Amino acid sequence: MPQTPGDRPAHAPGGAAHAGAPPRGTAPDGAPSGATIAGGAPPEGPGPPAAADPGHPDPRRMPPWLPKAFLLAGGTVLLFVAGVWLVERLRELLLLLLTSLFLAFAIEPAVNRLAAHGWRRGWATGLMFLVIAAFTAAFIGGIGSLLATQSTNLIDGFPGYVRQVIDWVNATFGTNLSRDTVFQRLPTVTEQVSRHLSAIAGNVWGIGATAFGVVFKLLGMLLFTFYLSAQGPQFRRTVCSVLPPRRQRQVLWAWEIAVEKTGGYIYSRALLAMISAVAHYIAMAGLGVPYALTLALWVGVVSQFIPAVGTYLAGAVPVLIALTKGPSTALWMLLFITAYQQLENYLLQPRITARTLDMHPAVAFGLVLAGVAVVGPVGALLALPFGASVQAFAAAYIRRYEIEEHHLTEPVRPRRRPWTRPGWWRRPRRR
Repeated sequence: MPQTPGDRPAHAPGGAAHAGAPPRGTAPDGAPSGATIAGGAPPEGPGPPAAADPGHPDPRRMPPWLPKAFLLAGGTVLLFVAGVWLVERLRELLLLLLTSLFLAFAIEPAVNRLAAHGWRRGWATGLMFLVIAAFTAAFIGGIGSLLATQSTNLIDGFPGYVRQVIDWVNATFGTNLSRDTVFQRLPTVTEQVSRHLSAIAGNVWGIGATAFGVVFKLLGMLLFTFYLSAQGPQFRRTVCSVLPPRRQRQVLWAWEIAVEKTGGYIYSRALLAMISAVAHYIAMAGLGVPYALTLALWVGVVSQFIPAVGTYLAGAVPVLIALTKGPSTALWMLLFITAYQQLENYLLQPRITARTLDMHPAVAFGLVLAGVAVVGPVGALLALPFGASVQAFAAAYIRRYEIEEHHLTEPVRPRRRPWTRPGWWRRPRRR
């Protein structure tokens, strides 16, 4: 067959797939190779791979934010571990500063009053230190002399006490305990006690180091307390200078509440302790109890500054001392302590502490236990002012709602006896 111009046979060289296919290197419309087709799309064929779609990233590649997240998490963990280590190392210093801050809160109301009358804050703080030191020295000296005297009397009269106990046991239980056997074993016990005391006395270096550490911490606490109280306004201005005005008002309001609650707690308890000491001194002097002044100071301080159980600890010692005078004296002493405690709970304490520390006794006792568990013996003194401050903050920020009436929330009202009702003696009139 004759071929038309431009046709090529199937077996012709060049590898054309079929007749009518455009020659290699030309576009379908006859355009030269490399030209774009209609619509701006590049021609089909081998070439470099197209860029990835930004909306669908390649899952085989790491997200760019992941290394930063790993670094941030690692840095946070390292900072936390370093903070815990630093707090553990500085625990004693932080506790010292916290104690000094609360002591400054306690004496600041008196310092402010003296400063309002023209005193310099440094001199006013020093005067408060002298007053506190005088009371502390009187209390410790009186209790120390009482313990020393009673210990000497106990050691001197120990054989007589042992004889009385043996005679009482034999007469009560019908036994036949021999005094000679007991006194023969007493030297062995005395030798063991003396050996332990000699071992303790031999560790002079350890005891001296401990005493030096205690004195050093005490002086440091007094120094911090003096500066926090004498330069209180300057310290507060320094703190507020790095805060915005709104935060300054909040910090100063919190500071004022802490000073009010701490100072009010200390002064109210000191007033109650003074009243208790005077009342117990009069009672013990009238009953002829020895060491009446020292025991009165003991009762006043311990019963007021140790909540809940302080009353029983304070009253046990005068009763035991009065027992050496006679059983009847101890009984009268116990009756007076019980009566005064009721008078204080229902008359004195509500009037004196109404505006300073309105806290349930169970909550106060729990706070003391928590303070001792967290920071040691110092926590027993700091727990109540801290709890009163937190209670004041909560009362200001926590919103309270009206209570729904329910039998579980209904307060229990004691039933009135027939003879306590008004007009119970009047007989009803007969109609």
